[in-house]
Amino acid sequence: MLIEHVLSGNQAELGVLWVTQDPICPPPGGSHIFPKSFSNFTGSVDERGTCQCSVSLPDTTFPANRVERLEYIAHTLSVKFEKELSKVKKYVQLISVYEKKLLNLTVRVEIMEKDSISYTELDFELIKIEVSEMKKLIIRLKENFVGSTEIVDQLEEEIRNMSLLVEDLETLDKNNVLAIRREIAALKNKLKECETSKEENYPVILPPAPGKQAIFFFWIFPFSFSRSIGSCSHGGVMNISKPSVVQLNWRGFSFLYGAWGRDYSPQNPKTGQYWVAPLETNGRTLQYYRLHDTLDDLLLYSNARSSQIGYGQGSGTAVYNNNMYVNWYNTGNIAKINLTTNRVAVTRALPNAAYNNRFSYANVAWQDIDFAVDEHGLWVIYATEASTGNIVISKLNDTTLEVLNTWFTKQYKPSVSNAFMVCGVLYATRTLNTRTEEIFYYYDTNTGKEGHLSITMNKVKERVQSINYHPFDQKLYVYNDGYLLNYNLIFLQQPQETARH
Repeated sequence: MLIEHVLSGNQAELGVLWVTQDPICPPPGGSHIFPKSFSNFTGSVDERGTCQCSVSLPDTTFPANRVERLEYIAHTLSVKFEKELSKVKKYVQLISVYEKKLLNLTVRVEIMEKDSISYTELDFELIKIEVSEMKKLIIRLKENFVGSTEIVDQLEEEIRNMSLLVEDLETLDKNNVLAIRREIAALKNKLKECETSKEENYPVILPPAPGKQAIFFFWIFPFSFSRSIGSCSHGGVMNISKPSVVQLNWRGFSFLYGAWGRDYSPQNPKTGQYWVAPLETNGRTLQYYRLHDTLDDLLLYSNARSSQIGYGQGSGTAVYNNNMYVNWYNTGNIAKINLTTNRVAVTRALPNAAYNNRFSYANVAWQDIDFAVDEHGLWVIYATEASTGNIVISKLNDTTLEVLNTWFTKQYKPSVSNAFMVCGVLYATRTLNTRTEEIFYYYDTNTGKEGHLSITMNKVKERVQSINYHPFDQKLYVYNDGYLLNYNLIFLQQPQETARH
């Protein structure tokens, strides 16, 4: 049988075969069933004697185009899934970040509620900006989040409560509650001064002025407290303000160790940039720091210049004249880093300095070498084996890091929680409890005299990791378990007339 033409298509589609006359075809006008081997193929003979039959053929062609389309659809779905999954991961990370911010806000609001620390309009604006950011995130989450929204709803409720609380506090401030408190405090101080002025020849023992021994003074006029900016013409540190909580460090709650402060340049004392240098979570390695030109930029996390280094160790960092000074990782060397280029300008061994936790401060590891800045320049505070762990003070050449002079104290360094320099006088702190430090010891490099003080210093968290003094601001910049605090130092004005007891 000769097949002349076949039409094929999908399975079960009909095809028509034209074949030559064959004995098995029926006579013209009739029909015939093919033998069983040909299975249900019916045939007939037309008028011309041609045998015709209709055959149901299956589609045996492989559907490659359909498979390709299926693969394309599968790929498209996979890409969409990965995109949505990345969104979910991003939102999970954002939730974690804003949970931390919410906790930070809670702490700051609690401090403002419970303490008498003053807060300004800028403080409220900063908090409102952060709350607004979190509100926007919650809206985005609710629009895109698939599944249970219980956590998102809970966060939304907490943020709403926080917003209402901030508005209430701001309203209270507009009602001049703080202003009234300040007026009352000022009146109390005036009354106290009046009472003091009535008493002539009033004796009081004071911490030594820079370059002078501790003596008894007899005041002909009541003493006052003034700030001679950038000058050492005062009677030394007499008191300290309550802490001002600036903010949590820019890397978050986990970064408990670090340092922060303001660059001091004798040539341009008013224009120092702010720097924040949190250590890694191991409390040892300094890898990243940030610079801000103004305090407002720091508060708003804006216009930050971030840099990376891989060789800093401990929280003893200081910045002086656009250079950062650090303890070189795993050595007793000290290094100077140019903040403009972020390159190491000088490294030098600090003679005989103990390092790697041999004589670090109490409760703070890896701070065997602690830099300090004051009106006289750059200092380094450390200990040696020869000093049996007692504090050693060295004045440094800030250009070459050469030691210019050294003083040996009788104060054991590991019993001190931290230290700072003011006008060539070392002041050391110790922990009284989880909320209070005490400035308890001084050493005057101008006279070689040392002694004890008792100036209490409040804090918001348990451990103080670093203290840096700024001569122009006359503030202490304190890194307190990840929070950035600052304090105003109160100096005793030199009396116009004194008499030694």
